[in-house]
This record gives sequence, structure tokens and C-alpha cells, in this order.
Amino acid sequence: MDHNKMKFNTKVMHAGQTHDPVTGSHVSPIYQTTTYVLENIDEAIRLNQNQDQGFTYTRFGSPTQAELERKIAILENAEAALAVGSGMAAISTALMTSLRKGDHLIAGDVIYGCTFALIHNVLTEYGIEMTLVDTSNLENIKEAVRPNTKVIYLETPSNPTLRITDIEATAEFAHANGAKVIVDSTFASPYLQNPLDLGADVVVHSATKYLCGHGTVVAGVIAGKKEFIDKARFPYLQTFGAVISPFDAWLLMLGMKTLGIRMERHCSNAQKVAEFLENHPMVEKVYYPGLPSHPTHEIAKKQMRGFGGMMSFDVKGGIEGGKILMNSVEVFSLATSLGNIDSLIQHSPSMSHFDMSKEDRMKAGINDGQVRISVGVEDVDDLIADLDQALSKVAEQIK
Repeated sequence: MDHNKMKFNTKVMHAGQTHDPVTGSHVSPIYQTTTYVLENIDEAIRLNQNQDQGFTYTRFGSPTQAELERKIAILENAEAALAVGSGMAAISTALMTSLRKGDHLIAGDVIYGCTFALIHNVLTEYGIEMTLVDTSNLENIKEAVRPNTKVIYLETPSNPTLRITDIEATAEFAHANGAKVIVDSTFASPYLQNPLDLGADVVVHSATKYLCGHGTVVAGVIAGKKEFIDKARFPYLQTFGAVISPFDAWLLMLGMKTLGIRMERHCSNAQKVAEFLENHPMVEKVYYPGLPSHPTHEIAKKQMRGFGGMMSFDVKGGIEGGKILMNSVEVFSLATSLGNIDSLIQHSPSMSHFDMSKEDRMKAGINDGQVRISVGVEDVDDLIADLDQALSKVAEQIK
């Protein structure tokens, strides 16, 4: 069956998969090898010059990795995809493939802390100029663009304030000004959003998160045109070595089989949790695009098929209130990362965004008492009861 005619849950299970021709194994085997025996020297020369036509060395690719890449490309409606060893490997590889000394980058002022560190502390050391703006307002991007702007980097929904940027409008403006659009779509996953269909040039994911879903793999993926992916693989993956292991690629595909049904539950649970928090007296503000009160709710409705499982909220009592809350939860786990089947909680200012100065954080709306939760697939009544009892303890101890 043509994968273009498949619905999502059929596609994520079957598209791009090949059954082992030797044994007929229903589940694809793990090709846990570093190198490949080549038929003769002529074949060795051909494959080393045409790495996309076969396998020579697992740092460049493996059959397990190739199957994962086919599946990601299909899910993102891309010509090709590249799987790498982490979400940051995906982001850094995509940006290094796109930028040169003297180029200018526009990025969101609310982005993952390590992405901020890459842009602010690393790329600038190599002569790349940057401007950080609130990309949810296209006028800010228009004001920031320069003749040497080559990339507009969007994180939508953004981490941790769940701000939504209009991908289609941004891509139209970027292309009119000779720039590419790279979108980090980790919070949405391909189930909720396909940036390439909206005009973006490249999409990246921390596959550690929703694509895996079970907290067992650190990985990243990049999808876009084949010419771009080939360049990202050679020389960037070739020389930086951010390879994904065959076992991790296999685990990732195993997790992806349930992506659709997981995301449905993440979304429905999160909506109920957000509505509960918005009406709680110990919560000052909730950041969830599924709430009409969220400033970019309408953009989210336009470009997403659901609002996701991520949210943040400002608890009363500032950082002390946040500490009491996080030390009091019993079902939520205090842990970094997100997108797991089980619910996680963290303090963004001191955990995911510790690289930012307090001044930069406050400007971006990442307040001292801001807590980020990744809503899992547990029974939602238990999640709400857990937050309720923890917030009661905040109320008891914060005067």
C-alpha cells in the first residue's frame, strides 16, 4: 500500500519498514556491527564515494539507521532524513550545515537552554552573528532581518513557555529574503505538526522525547531536502561523529510504533491538567497553547492537530513555592527531559535553562517560580490529585 494513502497510525508502524530477507523476521533486526565486508575493491571504491547507496562503516550509516531515516522522512513528508546521536547533535548539525562565517541568524528568545548556549556561546565564536527575538510576532523578525540573514530558527511550541510561531508566514517572509527556516518541532512531534508542509526548509527533533516516548534513548533527527541531508551527512556527521548506534535506532523505531496513540492521550490529559491549574488559587499563570488564554492559541489551532502534552505554570511563592511543589509530588517524577509515557516535572530556570542569565530569562518570561510539566499517559484524575495535594502544601508553607 502506498504510504501516502495511509493514515498516521498505519504509517508510523509500517511505512519504510523492510522485513529481513534472510529470516523473514517480523521485527527488523539490529545490525550491531561497526563495519561491512565489501565484495571487491571496485565496490569498495564505489560505496566510499556514494555512501547513500550502501554501507561501509556505521559512523556513516547502518541498515537499522537507514530504516529509521526512511520512516522519519515519510512522517515529515521530506525527501530525506538523517538520524544522529542526540537532539543537540541534530540542531548543531542542521545549523552548521546552513551557516558560515559572516552569516546572520535570527532565533527565538525563548528556546531550549542548550540551543541558546550553542547560538550564544559557540556559533558567535565562529563569526556568526545572531539576533534573538519573540518570533511569535512576525514584525519582530521583519525588524531583525539583515542582508546577511541566512537562517531563521524557530522552536514551536517553544521551551518552556509554549509560545507558538506561525511557520507558514515566517517561511514566506524568509524565502522572500533569501533565508532558510529551520524548525525544532520536538514538543509537537510529527503527529501534531509537519513544518515542511507549512514551508519550512528543515525540521529537527530531539528524538529522545516523544518519538521514543519511553526514556530509553538519546537521539536526534533532521528532515528536509535530500541535497541538504546529504551535506549534513558529509562532511558534518562524517567529521563530527554524532552517530546514532544501531541499537538506539532500533529502540527508537520500537517506541515510534505507539506515537499516535500516545500523543492522543498526552493531549487529552494535558488539556484537563491545564484547565485544572488555570483555576487553582496557588497558580499565577498557565502556559499551554490549548487554553484560549494563551497568547498564541489561535496560531496553534491553525497549524497544529492538537496542543501536546507540555505546559509550564508559575506557582505562587516564586522559587520557594516551586521547590515545595516539586518536593511534594508523588506521581510526577522530578527529572529533566520530557515526552515520556510517565509524567515529569522540573524547574526550568535552574534545570533546562540554567545557561541563561536571570536577566535574559526574565525578559523571555521564564520566571523564578516557573515549573514545567510533561504530562504523561497515566489516569488524568491521579495526575490532578497529585498536583492538588502538592499545591496544598505550597499554600500551607507559603505565607
